[in-house]
Amino acid sequence: MPLIALTGGIASGKSTIARRLAEHGAVVVDADAIVRDVQRPGSFVLDAIAAEFGPTLIAGDGSLDRAALGAMVFGDPDALRRLNAIVHPAVRRESQRRFDEALAKDADAVVVYDVPLLVEARVDDRWDLIVVAHAPADVRQARLVQERGMDSASARARIASQVPDEKRLEIADVVIDTTGTLESTAQQVDALWERLRPGHSG
Repeated sequence: MPLIALTGGIASGKSTIARRLAEHGAVVVDADAIVRDVQRPGSFVLDAIAAEFGPTLIAGDGSLDRAALGAMVFGDPDALRRLNAIVHPAVRRESQRRFDEALAKDADAVVVYDVPLLVEARVDDRWDLIVVAHAPADVRQARLVQERGMDSASARARIASQVPDEKRLEIADVVIDTTGTLESTAQQVDALWERLRPGHSG
């Protein structure tokens, strides 16, 4: 079972790549979705976050106020470190459970872990291949403004808060350049799939 790590900075086109791989038959495990799952109301992780950062982060319906938590840790390396110490181990356990589940269902499955924070949290795990979605920072900034409604300053701040592109590119086994058209990105993903599953076009 090939285990592929797919990463990239914000607005790099990573989700587009993940969707294309899923269309071919890959089992995509979404790290962001796992984060939401492990922080669900009543979870140990949510209780630990409230204990560490204060009960005001819990909304009236018992869920995590993600915007308030984000504002609290953004630009505060110590707060982010404390948050990651709570969340990352739970995400690691749940992602491994999902990898194992995919393998149990199909020994030949191609499993893709869609993980934004690969460099920060899991770069040394035993991946068969690390795929990096890449577009220059100015392209990603424009996407954040045009597609997500951010102002330019906020977009620049979000990009600057992540690890530099060079850090991701230096760990990449495969780089998919998403600067061009969606068709160009799709062609690169299709070529990757052929590499992952010789003789199986999906």
